[in-house]
Amino acid sequence: MPPSRLRPPYDADERTQLLGWLGMQRAIIHWKCEGLSDTDTHRSVLPTSPHMSMAGLVSHMRWVEHCWFEVVLLGRPAEGPQFDDGPEAADMRVDGTPLPQLLDEYTRQCAVSDEIIATHSLDDVGKHPEFRDSAASLRWIMFHMIEETARHAGHMDAIRELLDGKKGYY
Repeated sequence: MPPSRLRPPYDADERTQLLGWLGMQRAIIHWKCEGLSDTDTHRSVLPTSPHMSMAGLVSHMRWVEHCWFEVVLLGRPAEGPQFDDGPEAADMRVDGTPLPQLLDEYTRQCAVSDEIIATHSLDDVGKHPEFRDSAASLRWIMFHMIEETARHAGHMDAIRELLDGKKGYY
C-alpha cells in the first residue's frame, strides 16, 4: 500500500503537523515513480545534471534522511556515498539498481527516521561533533527535511513530465 498523500489536520499539534507534511512529501516521491519503465527510471533528461534521474533522486533522498537524522542528530558515524571521497553526486549514481529496491531502501530509511523523531524532543539538538549543522534542533531538521523532500518532489514532477508526459500535484 503506498504512503498517504493527505495533509495533516489544520488543528493538529506541532509534531503531528511536521510529521504529516513530511510524510505527505515522502509519499509524493513514491507517487512520482509509479508506473515508470526501468529505462525511464534511470534516464536523465537534464543535460547539465546527468545523474539527476528518478532513481538517482530516490537514492539521494534515502541518504539525506540518513544524514540528517542518524548522523547529524544522533551523532552516528558519517557513512554512505555522500561522505565518501568518491565522485560528485555519488548518492545519485545508481545505474543498474532497480527502482523497487531504491524505493524499499528509502521506505526503510524513513521508518528509521520516524523512530528517531518519535523518541526525541523537537528541541533536542544534534550530537555529531564534526558538523556545524549539529547545532540544529530536531524541529529545524524536520522543517529542512520537508523543504528538501518537497524540492526534490518538484524536480521529480518536472522530470516525470519530460519522461512520459504524466503530471499532477497530489
